[in-house]
Amino acid sequence: MKTKIPFRILFYLIPLLMLQACGQTNNKKNYITKPSNMENSNSKPGNPYYSNTDTTKLNISDAEWKKVLPEDLYEVSRHADTERPFTGKYWNTDEKGTYYCAACGNLLFRSGAKFASSCGWPSFFEQENKNSVIYKVDNSFGMKRTEALCGRCNGHLGHLFDDGPAPTGKRYCMNSIALDFVSDQSIAENKSQNNLETITLGGGCYWCVEAVYEQLTGVKSVVSGFAGGKIANPSYEEVCSGNTGHAEVVQITYDKTVTSLDEIFKIFFTVHNPTTLNRQGGDVGTQYRSAIFYKDDAQKLAAQTIIQDLEKAKVYDDPIVTTLEPLTQFYKAKDSHQNYYQNNKSQPYCQMVIQPKIEKFEKLFKDRLKKK
Repeated sequence: MKTKIPFRILFYLIPLLMLQACGQTNNKKNYITKPSNMENSNSKPGNPYYSNTDTTKLNISDAEWKKVLPEDLYEVSRHADTERPFTGKYWNTDEKGTYYCAACGNLLFRSGAKFASSCGWPSFFEQENKNSVIYKVDNSFGMKRTEALCGRCNGHLGHLFDDGPAPTGKRYCMNSIALDFVSDQSIAENKSQNNLETITLGGGCYWCVEAVYEQLTGVKSVVSGFAGGKIANPSYEEVCSGNTGHAEVVQITYDKTVTSLDEIFKIFFTVHNPTTLNRQGGDVGTQYRSAIFYKDDAQKLAAQTIIQDLEKAKVYDDPIVTTLEPLTQFYKAKDSHQNYYQNNKSQPYCQMVIQPKIEKFEKLFKDRLKKK
């Protein structure tokens, strides 16, 4: 025979159950491994599982989910547990970005559909598309509700109610722990970082080369240092002795969408003499050799190509002696040697040696100078 719950107890119990309708804790742990059939999970920055935008329905056993998900996320996603209201990390945020399923990476909501709600859980008035969230009837706790599930992995997200704002009138009441968020700002920053490339060049005294490239549009940084030698962390004095095998170099970081390796090489072969072996003007020794230190085959091929083109066009009267060397290690020079020209313009070396190179660069590449 079924036991009836006294009405007065139910009167106090129902509000408590309502408060537990949409989430659990927010102490996420790092993912450790992934199920073998999650190889094609969605692409999303910050989660190591996601490698492409596949939205194929997942059919993964509960045992596999338990292996891969943190305990609190597992209980919410696979067992419809809930987090306490006003405890989740997204319930009161308004940052612009995109919300994904924390279990499988499926795209669920855009921040534009999020609204402030007094329920204590992140709330949305619209899902991303008709397949991102699916539903089923939930008759648990003596209530009839609409459960919201991830359209890809069927993981529990929260519940759907009909008390939301226009234009839909819906309120997707979600567990924060069931969501992953990627801000628009982080995507822009990642994209910017992906556009950066480095190349390491030796063209005599690094102060001269540094001063030129610091003015090129698209160059983010120029660092003076040493490469190509046989000892670790050489000092400036050791390199100047000519016994370490290092060359004075600059490591240039540039934005590939603004300038190019081809342009950087053209400037390189314009502002120094690539035909004098181990020498640039009065600076003599292997440490002043003309050299390109490539980090991959693409840079090596680009360097070979421009040298071949210059020789074919007979730009120089003498053969080009620029060496192509793999970059094994770059050692930054001491701070007093960074940005040397800008900090020491009155020095005779800067006026007599560096300034003419800068003037030549400014004349030939005037349209490519950074705006001051």
